[in-house]
Amino acid sequence: MDTLSYKTISANKETSGKKWLLVDAEGQTVGRLASKVAKLVRGKHKPNFTPHADCGDNVIVINAAKVSFSGTKLVDKEYVRYTGYPGGQRSLTAQQLMERSPERVIEKAIKGMLPKNTLGRNLFSNVKVYRGAEHKQQAQNPEVINLDSIK
Repeated sequence: MDTLSYKTISANKETSGKKWLLVDAEGQTVGRLASKVAKLVRGKHKPNFTPHADCGDNVIVINAAKVSFSGTKLVDKEYVRYTGYPGGQRSLTAQQLMERSPERVIEKAIKGMLPKNTLGRNLFSNVKVYRGAEHKQQAQNPEVINLDSIK
């Protein structure tokens, strides 16, 4: 019996067949949007998913300013950071961060759902988030995707 015909094919960055996807965030809940976008960026929706390789798609998220939070998270959720100096702990509520930069809210949610290693940092570079409906990736002809169709 020829055992060479049973080789498992492992996808890599070159053979993954990356596409550009466009996601409209208007009316979406932040966490549910982020988990679905993270799945698209990681490539878990593809049949040739490989855990150690960047085989996901490039995702453009538009209308970041029109996302919603469930419950009272808009006023209760805090984003905490530390400057490195004594007494340097800073925090912002989700409402304050939405007023300053709504893109950062979605970026932080997506980044938190990616692996915490070199692969995760490389995958995060495949995400582009924009406040309004205009984006700079018109030349890539992104395919519009409905998040409700993704499980």
